Amino acid sequence: MSTFHIASDAEIKRGETTDIYFVRTEKILKAKKLGSVSVVADVTTSGLPENWPWAVLCGIEEEARLFEGIPVNIYSMSEGTIFAPEDYYGFRVPAMFIEGQYGRFCIYETPMLGLICQASGAATQAARIRKVAGNKTLLSFGIRRMHPAISPMLDRAAYIGGFDAVSSLSGAKIIGTKPTGTMPHALIIMLGDQVKAWKAFDEIIEKDAPRVALVDTYFDEKIEAIMAAEALGKRLAGVRLDTPGSRKGNFAEIVKEVRWELNLRGYNHVKIFVSGGLNEKSVKTLSEAGADGFGVGTCISNAPTVDFAMDIIEKQGKPCAKRGKIGGKKQVWRCYECMVDILQPYTQPQPKCPKCGGKTAPMLQPLIKNGKIVAKLPKPKEIRDYVLKQLEKVGLEKED
Repeated sequence: MSTFHIASDAEIKRGETTDIYFVRTEKILKAKKLGSVSVVADVTTSGLPENWPWAVLCGIEEEARLFEGIPVNIYSMSEGTIFAPEDYYGFRVPAMFIEGQYGRFCIYETPMLGLICQASGAATQAARIRKVAGNKTLLSFGIRRMHPAISPMLDRAAYIGGFDAVSSLSGAKIIGTKPTGTMPHALIIMLGDQVKAWKAFDEIIEKDAPRVALVDTYFDEKIEAIMAAEALGKRLAGVRLDTPGSRKGNFAEIVKEVRWELNLRGYNHVKIFVSGGLNEKSVKTLSEAGADGFGVGTCISNAPTVDFAMDIIEKQGKPCAKRGKIGGKKQVWRCYECMVDILQPYTQPQPKCPKCGGKTAPMLQPLIKNGKIVAKLPKPKEIRDYVLKQLEKVGLEKED
């Protein structure tokens, strides 16, 4: 039995994290000699949370690992693809499809959906914050709000969505970077004095770690910012404001005051970082006020999930689908110039973009062939770069 309430890799691979009705379905199919019936199943979402116009697909590498060794074929959009729930004509767009004997993969539906629903939500929220923050520094601070077992996934999703760095050791390891962070209030309290704490950090911590002082423990933020600048001088890279909502202050005005007082004394090089309950709206406001970077936590780790669902849409080569879904194996074609998608039956030829008349490219590409991973699984930085490139062409609100 595991020490913590988490499933092991082996348990997930054996299908032990599934819903019971899939186990019962598998049992019935075997008893009725239907376990070998071949199907094609779409993975789609009927809409996105909070009226988002698009989402970032995340979790595909884990999908590949889940189905590795299972005799199925999977075609998927690339990880990091920004997609809308519907195409140009209003048809629901699949992010992937699975083909194979349903009796061989039905028990994997639950973990399959779980791997992309939460990760895609976190990556999408991160991408939206990147969009409002522009080129400002974004740091992922959200792992303390969620079960530690999923901290690597959350930080990876935040990074893929456009964040610059993450705070957790496990998250930084999985994305191939160094963890980033400043100091907690506890350090200052333990040393009994802000200046002592800042100087101890400067004395003891490795030199390649930026000297960013937390400046809201005991005194007014601008007073402590000046104290930190005078204590560390040119070695001070930045100050962090972690003002809680209970202070009832205007956070944007505090940022402006700190910037003014530092500049007035010649500390123009000192960056201002803010953290504490930030979201899309507050990041935008504080960025405009002059903040240089943001530590965003709960907004990312507690991001709404993207509600993907899997539905059989073809059986033994013939279209079939429940009401509300459309049957048949399909391909999604994209014009990257317009970010327009077109859904077509899989065998139909490549269409032109209905908006600009330009070329389109097929989005659903082989991921798994008969249980073998055949797609290149890109590094997190490559996926992040792909997301940032697409972000240049999408807005935060739905177009009329």
